[in-house]
Amino acid sequence: MADSKPNISFIGLGAMGFGMATNLVKRGYQVTGFDVWQPTLERFQAAGGSIATTPAEAVKDKNYCVCMVATAQQAQAVLIEGSNPALPALPKGATLLLCSTVPCGYVQGLEKQLSELGRGDIRLIDSPVSGGAARAADGTLSIMAGGSDDAIEKGRFLLQDMSDPKKLYIVKGGVGAGSNMKMCHQVLAANQILAASEGLGFATHLGLDPHVASQGILKSDAWAWMFENRLPRMLDPEFKPVASALTIILKDTSIITSEARRAGFPTPMTSTAEQVYFSGLGRGYGPDDDSSLIRLYIEGKGKIGPVKGLVESDEGKLALVVGLLKGIYLCSAAESIAFAHRCNLDLDQVFDLCINAAGGSAVLQTVGPEIIKLCRGEQLSTGEGESFEELTQRLQEAVEEAQRLKVPVYLGSQALTLTRLVRQLIPKAAGDVSRAVVAKIWGL
Repeated sequence: MADSKPNISFIGLGAMGFGMATNLVKRGYQVTGFDVWQPTLERFQAAGGSIATTPAEAVKDKNYCVCMVATAQQAQAVLIEGSNPALPALPKGATLLLCSTVPCGYVQGLEKQLSELGRGDIRLIDSPVSGGAARAADGTLSIMAGGSDDAIEKGRFLLQDMSDPKKLYIVKGGVGAGSNMKMCHQVLAANQILAASEGLGFATHLGLDPHVASQGILKSDAWAWMFENRLPRMLDPEFKPVASALTIILKDTSIITSEARRAGFPTPMTSTAEQVYFSGLGRGYGPDDDSSLIRLYIEGKGKIGPVKGLVESDEGKLALVVGLLKGIYLCSAAESIAFAHRCNLDLDQVFDLCINAAGGSAVLQTVGPEIIKLCRGEQLSTGEGESFEELTQRLQEAVEEAQRLKVPVYLGSQALTLTRLVRQLIPKAAGDVSRAVVAKIWGL
């Protein structure tokens, strides 16, 4: 940007928004913030920002507005339908960055509504973010931005000042493409958050020390970013500190499954995860950290009568946990990439985002490129690493042992069902085939 930085309005100063807005203040911008929570406004003012009591007041005479509220409903209220909304007060030709995680259908509808309301002059950028509060405050977020070329160029300096240089993704496809890319990443996030609880809960029922077992998992090819990140809180007796509430990932699963229904696309893994999240919500766990869902897996330990598994050695038990997690990660990776393919996203860009963000896993790293080949109709590699048959067998052994111990393995059971269905599509004479073949269940 030129020597003088433009004034910025910032609507939504929650955990992420506060960090993003204060980062801009630290970078020398004059930022006027609005939030419905007065203590947050006072904190922002103390951090060097200016404050407004309404969205309209915040955006007045500001050519740039960042909206970082929690939901599409909140975005609609602060921008158009609520008390003193932003839209009528936005200057002509203003640039609006919608950084909230919302459905593609909503942000595309917003673009249409702006035009219908005579505000087609507003440059809308669909720019959801990922990375957590700490990276928001550091200005090193991952941002997935979609919009017209003109809008992207106008807002590029703001996108750059809020993101890691290597993690700003300009997504082709216009408004909605950024939200779709975030959604496909969250398929991995939603499944791997729950898989962390499922894997460690299974280990507990097997009689393994969770502290020891977790280190074995982290050193294995069942490593995942979400497992490593959630581990300290899963091991804490009170699952604290709360870093990401259950209600947050549940909002994301609702976007995934509703958009999938709208597109006629099956999401068996994420739909299963969502049902488990609903179970946690019904027990009052909504405000708690999502790592606390391990309670759903360990609450029955010692209460279900005499049970006995077949595997006796700790090494063999750990192998069962690893086999369970790898099966879950494989199927969630296939679901994510296949959904991205359905959304006409750049699969190489999606893969780069996911492997370097919270959706990363050792399984995705090795199998992701093969699934992308399948999406493109290219020949799959064979004879390298674990085969599809070997992975399916290890997953089955884990699910069977869980059944003997009467342990719920929701995601593992669904993953096994999917791999079994895929096996029916593979000719018996095919021999060893790539694990990526599991994506065929999504019509690839």
